Amino acid sequence: MFCPHCKSTDHRVVDTRGAGDGIRRRRECHQCGGRFTTYEQVAASLMVVKSDGRREPYDRQKLLSGIRIACAKRPIAMADMERLVERVEEQLYNLGRTEVLSDAIGEVVLKELKELDLVAYIRFATVYLQLQDLYAVRNEIDKLLPSGGQPR
Repeated sequence: MFCPHCKSTDHRVVDTRGAGDGIRRRRECHQCGGRFTTYEQVAASLMVVKSDGRREPYDRQKLLSGIRIACAKRPIAMADMERLVERVEEQLYNLGRTEVLSDAIGEVVLKELKELDLVAYIRFATVYLQLQDLYAVRNEIDKLLPSGGQPR
């Protein structure tokens, strides 16, 4: 690894911290004294088992894209969406399996979106739960509303 300031390979780690599903290291170059940060990600391979039995590698960007669509035009920062994805990934890796059902991923995303934004939750649920008509959507909304009619 090269120092971004002087391109030297002589540096030391000053600080190490967890960063989501990876590690953040603060480094100091012995040559120029400059400091820089590196991020290390765990390269665990996770396979997603689709409902039709197909298997495909887990794709963080695909998950983030689906969450972005659900959160479109909502007052949700990109950083909040990234943290949601990190929480989902953490839960998936904590299962300790190399294969996870796509339904399990969808359930975790729904749970996290319910805490973040109810409109985004309904948008995601419409696709994930395959809500076919307005009555199905209304039933899902009714589950979110207490008897008084105001959101929780």
